[in-house]
Amino acid sequence: MFLITLTEKGGESEQLTFEKEEVTIGRLAGNDIVLNKGNVSKYHSRIVLKDGKYIVVDLKSTNGTFVNGKKIAAPQVVRPSDKIYVGDYIINVDAPEEGDFEGDETGYAPDDEEEPQDDEVAEDEGEYEDEAQGEDEDYEDQEEAEADEQEARDKKNMPASLAAALRKNRKHVDPRIEAYANLQKDIHDRLIEYLDLRRLDMDRLGDEELWRRTEKAIRDIVDQMEGDQEIPEDIDREMLLTDVLNEALGLGPLEAFLADDEISEIMVNHANQLYIEKKGKLILSDKIFSSNQAVLGVIERIVAPIGRRIDESSPMVDARLKDGSRVNAIIPPLALKGPCITIRKFKRDALAIEDLIKYKTVTPQMAEFIEMCVKAKRNIVISGGTGSGKTTTLNVVSSFIPEDERIITVEDAAELQLRQEHWVQLESRPPNLEGKGAVTIRDLVKNCLRMRPERIVVGECRSGEALDMLQAMNTGHDGSLTTLHANTPRDALARMETLVLMAGMDLPVKAIREQIASAVHMIIQQTRFNDGSRRIAYITEISGMEVDIITLQDIFYYKQEGFTEDGRVKGRYVATGFVPKFYDELQRRGMPVNMGIFRED
Repeated sequence: MFLITLTEKGGESEQLTFEKEEVTIGRLAGNDIVLNKGNVSKYHSRIVLKDGKYIVVDLKSTNGTFVNGKKIAAPQVVRPSDKIYVGDYIINVDAPEEGDFEGDETGYAPDDEEEPQDDEVAEDEGEYEDEAQGEDEDYEDQEEAEADEQEARDKKNMPASLAAALRKNRKHVDPRIEAYANLQKDIHDRLIEYLDLRRLDMDRLGDEELWRRTEKAIRDIVDQMEGDQEIPEDIDREMLLTDVLNEALGLGPLEAFLADDEISEIMVNHANQLYIEKKGKLILSDKIFSSNQAVLGVIERIVAPIGRRIDESSPMVDARLKDGSRVNAIIPPLALKGPCITIRKFKRDALAIEDLIKYKTVTPQMAEFIEMCVKAKRNIVISGGTGSGKTTTLNVVSSFIPEDERIITVEDAAELQLRQEHWVQLESRPPNLEGKGAVTIRDLVKNCLRMRPERIVVGECRSGEALDMLQAMNTGHDGSLTTLHANTPRDALARMETLVLMAGMDLPVKAIREQIASAVHMIIQQTRFNDGSRRIAYITEISGMEVDIITLQDIFYYKQEGFTEDGRVKGRYVATGFVPKFYDELQRRGMPVNMGIFRED
């Protein structure tokens, strides 16, 4: 909403009131304010109301738009005391008082009474005056008051729980960080206005040229703001430019985290709170987003290229980045504090078994045993809790599959990094806007049985696809691999039973357990310990059935023996001495096997 005071040089003033968020100024009819003078361009400038601030934008006019006598090169925030010069006219903009719209349906207010002008208008038509404007109140106090007013407006239609959460979020943000974020948002808002004017050109540009022109636009805006002393002296100009550019076209503050190889996970709880996992420890970052809208923009840039969508009707999404990192996003109304992003990073170079040995995730003897299990076509389930490293271990285990075998992988969001050439990668698809066209993991598992697979690798069993996976394992597709969420090998069996029941088949529990006992040969249990370290805690063989119970036999396990002085988990790997059944069979076939790995040193 606008209350505009329009003064022609040497003439009288009139007040115009508009009930809209944008007002255009120019010489041609069709503009909101028509100034029929030769030194006014057809479409000269516009004033936009955004987040409680008035922003003036020059529309590439011939003679330019001036604020307080200075020609603007980029969008600029104006206050009620600022004078906007368009040709022979001076414009002041302010918010209308309550009741200004009464009795006038067109949006124009009666102008029977004229507001007195505090400043005399310059008589010289050829020059713009350049005078300092006295402020009635401190600028920072005014900014804070405007922010409070905007927040109050936003909360009118907001649930009480969400309003309380936002108040709490704002209270705990470092004022310096918040001020920097507000500065970023201000520049970003001006950038949006700046780029809107060139939208047709931008749509035809490649990514590289788009980044170059956007960077130039930001530099113009920053130059303008520095000239108006709107940027504090202690702000690093280049860092500010990079942060705004990343937020406009990239992934905002996440860009720096993604480039840091020591960071394994990134968690955005809301715009003002970002956590990272570094070397197994969670750390609160001093980086924040400028607004929740900026977080939504980042989510959209992640999901759009892979054909996913996120909106109020579909407020959750699983996606991936170009490097294979896994992304989960959830937005309001489900996320009360604001949009959330969780990114599980994957190393640019896939880990090998040597890396797991180096990190003490496994021992050389365990690695040798796992390799033999894969080459002997044992069906393996990798079990573990969230963040325990299941997918990393699945990548490493699958590296033992011989090069001449056909591998088909099935995933929700493609993240496996296999090295073999003969590899077909399948990915599920969510429903479209009409709720149709979904392709589930279960659909893909059924389909891949018709694709002559020698190995089936399912990224994770979460639902009824567990039944199809068991049937595949039981019908000649030995050597298949999958993961699931469970905390122990015994829990993994119970979890598989539950997932099979989710397929909708009315099967007796005994029949399900018989399927599991005959289909699954080995369980590799992955565990994330309190110090952040990840280890294979058990390698367990499913040895058969006794009455109605599936019998398990541990081959290797990790024995925790306490903690070191610096809080690290202390323990050792133990070989139980039990030799799995299939080793005896391999020996009978005359295949070389190392029985020494089952003896504890």
